[in-house]
Amino acid sequence: MAEVVPTQLLDPGLVDACGPQPGLTCEWIWDATASGSLAALADWLIERPLKVAVILIGAVVVNRLVKRAIDRLISRLVESRTREEGEAEAESSTRLAQLGRRARGRLQKIHDQADRSRQRFATVGTVLRGIAGVAVYGVALMVALGELGLNLGPLIAGAGIVGLAIGFGAQSLVSDFIAGIFIIIEDQYGVGDYVDVGAASGTVEKVGLRTTTLRDVNGTVWTIPNGEIRRVGNSSQLWARTVLDVDVAYDTDIDLAASVIKEVADEVWREELESTTIIEEPEIWGVQNFGADAISIRLAVKTDPGEQWATGRLIRARLKKAFDANGIEIPFPQRTVWVNQVDEKAPAVKPVTTIRHDLLGKRSGSDGEE
Repeated sequence: MAEVVPTQLLDPGLVDACGPQPGLTCEWIWDATASGSLAALADWLIERPLKVAVILIGAVVVNRLVKRAIDRLISRLVESRTREEGEAEAESSTRLAQLGRRARGRLQKIHDQADRSRQRFATVGTVLRGIAGVAVYGVALMVALGELGLNLGPLIAGAGIVGLAIGFGAQSLVSDFIAGIFIIIEDQYGVGDYVDVGAASGTVEKVGLRTTTLRDVNGTVWTIPNGEIRRVGNSSQLWARTVLDVDVAYDTDIDLAASVIKEVADEVWREELESTTIIEEPEIWGVQNFGADAISIRLAVKTDPGEQWATGRLIRARLKKAFDANGIEIPFPQRTVWVNQVDEKAPAVKPVTTIRHDLLGKRSGSDGEE
C-alpha cells in the first residue's frame, strides 16, 4: 500500500500543481523540472487519461462477463425448452399412426410453441444485456468524470432526486416490467393458451414485457398489467381433464348407470375424433355426492389441451340418449306437498290474531293496575 504523505509535508508548489494527493507522473515531472505548469500538464495528458482508460477497459471487461452470464442463462432456458419439446414430440410420435393428421397437427403445434419460447428467450436476453450495458458503462462514466476532477456531488444529488421521483411515479411500471420478464423466462403461458389470471380468463393474444392481452369467450379483449397477475391457471399445457358429475335418480341402479356412463365415454375414446381427442381410457371415480334430488356419479376423461370442453359437451349429449335408451332417469327438483282438508261441519275457531289481541289487552290492563 502506498504511503500517504500529509499535505503539510509536501512542497506547496507540488500541491498547487498536482493537488493534495499527487500522482507518480506529476510528482516525477515536478521533481525533474520544478515546473508547476509542466507537472500539471503531465497530470492532465498522461496520468488522468491513463486512469480513465483503465476504468473504461475494466467496464468493457465487466460488461462482457455480465453478458456472457446472461447468454449462459438464456442458453440453459433454451436447452430446457428444447428437451421438453423432444419429450412431447416423442410422446406424440407414438400416436402418429393412430391419429394421423391430428397427431401431425399436434407435432406442428409443439414446434411452434418451442420456436415461440426460443424467440421470447432471445428477446429477454437482448433486454437484459442492454440493461446491464447501460448500468456498467454509466457507473464507469461517473467514476471517470470524478478522476478528471469534475465535482459530481450536485450531479449525483440531482440524479438521486430525479430517480426517487421517477421511482415513486413509475413503481407500478417497474413492477410490470420485472413481472413480464419472469413470465417470459419461466414460460408460464404464451400466445394461444387459455389461461385464468384472476382478473379475467380467456385465450392469450399477446404477451409483452408490460402487459398481457386476453380475449374471453364473449370476444372481449382484456389488457392486464403483468404486475397485477398474482396467479395463473393455464388450461393448455401438455394435457387437460374434463370431470363430469352425472346426476341420476335415487331409485336408479348405480351399477347400471356407471356402466352406461363408462360405455359412452369409451365409445368417444375409441372413435378418436379430431376435436375431442381422449388420450387415456376414461375412468369412473364412483359416487361423488348425495344431493337433494339426485346421486352424482363422477367421470374423469383425460384429453389433449384445449379440448376438454368440447369433449365434455359431446359426452353429455350422448349420455342423454344412452340414459333414455336404458330407462335411466335424469332427475329434476322434486318436492312432496301434504294437503290438509278442513271439515266444514267443525265449529269455527276464533282467529289467533283476535285471541292474541285479547290477551294483550288483558295484560296491558293488569300492568296499568299495578
